[in-house]
Amino acid sequence: MSDAVSALGGVTFDGFAKVREIGPLGMISLRAVPQTKGLAVAVKAAVGTALPTQRQIVTDGDRATAWMAPDEYLLMLPYRDVSKAIETLGKKLGAAHHLAVDVSDARAIFRIEGPKADQVLRKLCPVDFDTLQPGEIRRTRAAQVACAVWRDREGCTIVSFRSVAAYVMGLLIHSAQPGSEIA
Repeated sequence: MSDAVSALGGVTFDGFAKVREIGPLGMISLRAVPQTKGLAVAVKAAVGTALPTQRQIVTDGDRATAWMAPDEYLLMLPYRDVSKAIETLGKKLGAAHHLAVDVSDARAIFRIEGPKADQVLRKLCPVDFDTLQPGEIRRTRAAQVACAVWRDREGCTIVSFRSVAAYVMGLLIHSAQPGSEIA
């Protein structure tokens, strides 16, 4: 088995906000309706977080579960723990209708930090950042590519497809150029 590598090798940029690629990070796409018997217990056993409600993300250290759609969740955890988490989901959910897929190598994840972190994304994403609270997640786009974005007290995180990672990083770098802050 080869070693996991991030899409861009952990590239960083220091502008009016710090932008960096995170990775590799384990990610599981879990498809199941919230009413699935044992779903919350399975997610807690597999990832260690509660099941989020609509447009929320629940984090616990280096693990998180994000609501992505009415029947979809994104589970994030250390890369090395993905196989065990998928196995745990399968055991806990049993015959209940669900699908758990390792999407770790299909996604790229970026972090924007600093007091003006949201300004980097305001230029790129049609999201009302004035109302986006810590713990909320939005599926949107950055320029013309699909992404998900959320904020916490230290900054913002954005997940995109790995195939467009260089493009997204380029957008973030351009948007975070010193002197281009929003007035």
